[in-house]
Amino acid sequence: MQIEISQPTVQSISIISASTALVFTGCGINFAFGVFQELYDSMAKEPDTPFTGATPAQIDLIGTLSIALMTIGAPFATTWIKQYPPRYVIWVSGVIYSGSLVLASFSQALWQFILTQGCLLGVGTCLIYMPSVTVAPTWFSLHRGLAMGIILAGTGVGGVAWPLAFRYLIDAVGFRNTLRITAGISLVLVFGSGIFIRWPANQLARIQVENAALSRSSNIFRLPRVDWRVARSRKFLAHALGAALQSAAYYTPVFFFASFARTLGYSQATSANFIAISNAANALGKVVIGYAADRMGRLNTLVVTTLISAISVLALWLPSCLSTTQSSGSNLFIAFTVFYGVFASAYVALFPTSLVELFGVQNFASVNGLLYMIRGFATLLGTPVAGALIRGHDQKSVGPRSYENTSIMVGVLMAVATLAVLWARIEATISLDGSQSHRRKWLM
Repeated sequence: MQIEISQPTVQSISIISASTALVFTGCGINFAFGVFQELYDSMAKEPDTPFTGATPAQIDLIGTLSIALMTIGAPFATTWIKQYPPRYVIWVSGVIYSGSLVLASFSQALWQFILTQGCLLGVGTCLIYMPSVTVAPTWFSLHRGLAMGIILAGTGVGGVAWPLAFRYLIDAVGFRNTLRITAGISLVLVFGSGIFIRWPANQLARIQVENAALSRSSNIFRLPRVDWRVARSRKFLAHALGAALQSAAYYTPVFFFASFARTLGYSQATSANFIAISNAANALGKVVIGYAADRMGRLNTLVVTTLISAISVLALWLPSCLSTTQSSGSNLFIAFTVFYGVFASAYVALFPTSLVELFGVQNFASVNGLLYMIRGFATLLGTPVAGALIRGHDQKSVGPRSYENTSIMVGVLMAVATLAVLWARIEATISLDGSQSHRRKWLM
């Protein structure tokens, strides 16, 4: 059965709490990579460090790979949580995730950080994140937007807590011990939260029927079956295009908040606060906008929030890059940090909720995995290009204007993503016939 947040039960509270804790840990640490990005950038200017001579784009590859693999592996993760109890997959992810941080703490070269804090951490994050955003929505119907807003606010809460903790620990015990301490904390949080993640009875019965004729041992790398009539539909193509464009743009400011703040004259410690500010806005925005989306319609809300994201980049971040005075540049950037944190993050919270309404709960797991994989590949393309646009070869001359082309790229991608989401909304409206008119308020 499906449960509702308006009538809290032990099961509803445990699903929301456990999923939030998983997102807080896996995604929160990833969203705090800007602290390490800024630290590694500064180490690149010093002799005899693992990052000496590296460009911002090369260092950015660490965080980009982690974020990209978080969703590129989505089809496999969604297959495994249907073949095995989700808690088993989550427990395996805890070992991979914490192990990657420990290995990163012993790394001595950039390529080793790319493999550990980038690739391996991304695999672990995927197996934490995908069960959270795939299992939880199947427990809710009427208040699915609010439920997922609360769960995915864990990213923002983690994005506030982890950067501050990282900044303190790096100053106190060094970045290598910080990675080791983080590994221990994350292992406890992931293992404890994984206990409570399970499918609702009706969804579990459907999954057991699907798996009945399949051999687990011979199909461990089997991708989930996709209804290609759904995947070839215009509304799927529109949603996929919007997902790809938004993802290609979304993570760039997140990774470079601290580094850009340094170009405005802020100290290393203060620059980490911009990540915290953005993620605090992120957490608040996901809950409030998720609640509003249950009333305004999820696709309507996606259109509005993606549009505001594009406007905030072009009207606030870009002028901040071009500002001739530090005070005006700082004021614009502070405003951008808040607006972008609130509205850009809303897409992430509303994305899985809209899929259930568009494609049905029976197609949700497979469509969810496929679209998240598309988002991952888009991140893998968009963020490195954005990093490469920053003038990184002569790092002593890097200033706010070095981010001009990057801010333009992010703004344009967000603007086109808005048009794609609008297309998806129109296609969803067209696909409704008379027998489905009672569902119109959830789609529009």
